[in-house]
Amino acid sequence: MSENASTIVYLIIAVSNFAIAGWKGLALLRDPTPTLTLITSTFVCSGVVYVMAAPAGYRALGEAVGQSSFATLPVYVGILFCFAHLHLLTLLWNPQLRKTPTTLRSRLIAWSMAYGTAAVLMVISFSAADLSGPSAPLTFNTTFAHDQVVLLFLAIFLSTLTCGTLSTFRQCRKITLEDPRLQHALRSFGIAMLFVFGYVVCGVPAIALAATGHHALDALGVFGSTFGATGALIASYGLSGAAVSAWLRERRDIKALQPLWDLVVEGVDEDLAFSASSARSHRLAWNVTFNLHRRVIEILDGMRALRPWLSLAPMQAVYSLHERQASQHSGETPRLPEHEVQAAATAAALRDAVESMQAARREQAHHSRARRPQAPEGPAVPLPGQDTPAAVERDRLLRVAQWLTSPLVTAALQEVRGTGNDHAVSKTA
Repeated sequence: MSENASTIVYLIIAVSNFAIAGWKGLALLRDPTPTLTLITSTFVCSGVVYVMAAPAGYRALGEAVGQSSFATLPVYVGILFCFAHLHLLTLLWNPQLRKTPTTLRSRLIAWSMAYGTAAVLMVISFSAADLSGPSAPLTFNTTFAHDQVVLLFLAIFLSTLTCGTLSTFRQCRKITLEDPRLQHALRSFGIAMLFVFGYVVCGVPAIALAATGHHALDALGVFGSTFGATGALIASYGLSGAAVSAWLRERRDIKALQPLWDLVVEGVDEDLAFSASSARSHRLAWNVTFNLHRRVIEILDGMRALRPWLSLAPMQAVYSLHERQASQHSGETPRLPEHEVQAAATAAALRDAVESMQAARREQAHHSRARRPQAPEGPAVPLPGQDTPAAVERDRLLRVAQWLTSPLVTAALQEVRGTGNDHAVSKTA
């Protein structure tokens, strides 16, 4: 890449890294953990590195300190620390090491000391090198390869980077995690480490040849930086891609639950809402997880408030209609899974209960100033799936929301209303 193109690409990557660092930082404030600390610091460090590595930033830093090639030192040490963070993160995620905290602690300390020692040796060797001459943002490795001290500096950097990336790659290949998001991150780390090692593979022969006074492979060394940038991007995706996907999925779920919220919260009692902003919480771009949990809790509260108004008739009508449709179209339309039929029956029961309650409310408005109408007497009618574990309650409510306006539910409600039975009779049917 040319210097202008490199500057644009590097600065775009830097801005995205800082943005993700801010996002992860907010999560860290809510849930301070070692892994989130490493992830946040990785993005901060990566953003700073890309600002300094961009040719424009590289030259500006060199001019500021009076040493044209000075930016190479913080950039290379920063690169080492970024991938050290990823390496330590994979160790923390390793389920085998977590079973033996003493071993895990020893590994973390050993690798941290190795990376720290390499950084100190890089600073010492870089300070002793003769770096007089014009700056070389993209070709430092080959431009100064004739200097033995620079070769030592590069040898420390590249050998530590090689050991770290290959060890991380091996860890990623060995580890199997139950959390699919973490497993996705590990796969991305493994691929990223191979790309970063590609930077080493391209850089070593170019440096070795340049040290002998020949620069035929200088372009290969510059091309190696593309491998390094690609590896960094893949690692960043591994750290944030699954989280972004989960965030988008939660946003979609909030919107998908809106009709059910409108029915059993807004249509029942506005006091069931956490706040006046509950109805439009899906529009907020921050703290989506909290908004989703709040929406689920509000919906469950609304469904509990509707218990006295629930009737068996709508649920029975859904089951009956489904059976008739399945038998009439046998072989043409597959029978719905039981959990889908239960969701449809729940949707029908909730719609019927809200309509019954609102009708009673309108009737009472003519005779009394009481805020809430008297609920029908009789035993409570259980909803299908009301004993669902909390971990999968969100999925159940999403299914109910999808069935609210389905033809099956609408037809079942029309059938119930056509029977002429009042709610008190149907409740105890």
